[in-house]
Amino acid sequence: PDKCLSLLPWDRFSAWLHCVCVVIYPPHSKLTDKEKTNICYLSFPDSNSGCIGDTQFCFRFRRSPGRKVSLCCFLDQLDRDLPVYLKKDSAYYYGYVYFRQVRDKSLKRGYFQKSLVLISKLPYVHLFRTMLKQIAPEYFEKSEAFLEAVCSDVDRWPPPVPGKVLQLPIMGVIMKLRIPTYRDKPGTTPIVQNMHQADAQISMALPTVHEVDLFRCFCPVFFHIQMLWELVLLGEPLVVMAPSPSESSETVLALVSCISPLKYCSDFRPYFTIHDSEFKEYTTRTQAPPSVILGVTNPFFAKTLQHWPHIIRIGDIKLPGEVPKQVKVKKLKNLKTLDSKPGVYTSYKPYLNKDEEIVKQLFLGVQQKRPTEAQSVILRRYFLELTESFIIPLERYVASLMPLQKCISPWKSPPQLRQFSQDDFMKTLEKAGPQLTSGLKGDWIGLYRHFLKSPNFDGWFRSRQKEMTQKLEALHLEALCNENLVFWSQKHTEVETVDLVLKLKNKLLQADREHLPVKSDTLKKLQTHINDIILALPDDLQDILLKTGT
Repeated sequence: PDKCLSLLPWDRFSAWLHCVCVVIYPPHSKLTDKEKTNICYLSFPDSNSGCIGDTQFCFRFRRSPGRKVSLCCFLDQLDRDLPVYLKKDSAYYYGYVYFRQVRDKSLKRGYFQKSLVLISKLPYVHLFRTMLKQIAPEYFEKSEAFLEAVCSDVDRWPPPVPGKVLQLPIMGVIMKLRIPTYRDKPGTTPIVQNMHQADAQISMALPTVHEVDLFRCFCPVFFHIQMLWELVLLGEPLVVMAPSPSESSETVLALVSCISPLKYCSDFRPYFTIHDSEFKEYTTRTQAPPSVILGVTNPFFAKTLQHWPHIIRIGDIKLPGEVPKQVKVKKLKNLKTLDSKPGVYTSYKPYLNKDEEIVKQLFLGVQQKRPTEAQSVILRRYFLELTESFIIPLERYVASLMPLQKCISPWKSPPQLRQFSQDDFMKTLEKAGPQLTSGLKGDWIGLYRHFLKSPNFDGWFRSRQKEMTQKLEALHLEALCNENLVFWSQKHTEVETVDLVLKLKNKLLQADREHLPVKSDTLKKLQTHINDIILALPDDLQDILLKTGT
């Protein structure tokens, strides 16, 4: 990886960040006018938020289409090793903001207002939040030269390789972290030890790169977490109305993460404003609200999004030192005024019966002043077990669609996966449904029927389909390798042999292009077979085939 990233200046920087915005830095970072406008409006809280002091939040916006990304192949290679919910979405950028607003009588407006923004394709919320805490306060006191020094530090970082403990120096501090891999057991986070530095640099170990403080976000609504889990799982349109971008963005990110290890496949905007380029698309009343989670702070949205089916209105999130006042589920028709009270405004009826046990456990934790980190661990484990209980029957059924290995013949195309049948899947639930791993009662069948129509099912199934198709291609390659191909070619015409060589070469290219799960020994063996077949052919054909790539 180090060799790949020493090709051009700023390549290492690009692996982690697209650019830093106060002025755009580095100067060669390309953003379209539309992207710049979105960033400008999203980098500051709405005027009604009244954020005095320092505020951190995050936003997400659509990339303009048709722009090539440098290092694309290399970053795709790293992306393959990530869990599905951390894979980057090439259609979006994240913006990580550190905003400062303080009184300053010497300025015309009476306030110093400035934001430092990191733009990245990576959804590593905790990492970039920590980084901004380190650099932003000093940047506000200094100048652009400080920012250049920060960017030079980032340009010396190792590539974001999943599974390795990485040391990232930033202005005299070394951040130590580990990016998860798809091989990690869900719900486990390998501890990164904070080793003592031999030199004068301070070291800080990050417990996570991407997780938010789950309990702090769900604290005002933890009586309704199961209903919210269902709404996110089903890809229902959902609005979070919060007093500040910090609360809106953290709550949206918490909602998206509550169905992990499933990937939330619809759009989500941790902080969304009336100036956003998708504002009209997402607020139109001429069609049903789209499958999207929006975090908003402008009171104008209480009127504009009144027709949305599910709205969470939260007050200020405070660190829970006492039992927080729990918001109630209210009818949507009550959300008429701009000062409507906090609550979950929906007429949705959950499919599953309420799990009183988790509510009691969290409630007891608040009474006993259990640290919020410990409450988050309990909540994360609860969501993980609930999601796994739901998804395991689907995984089991989809695995049964795979053809048997004995059906794979080297002389025929790889067999196709069997079609997904909703009726056949439903029949499996009686004996191998979620009741095997979850004690929760309720209308599981109804929940599955609804889920099978959702974007989350579509995204999950496409991903599994791709994996299984690649597995079939890999097994087909292995079957070819185990044949005596030279002996076969001697029994067939030159035309058939040349056709075989070209097909085998294409197989090798496909294995490389699609990163098929094939051992390198298998690929070497196939290349040897190709060479042996070519050498058994007449000289003129040998010359042509040795020069032909495909």
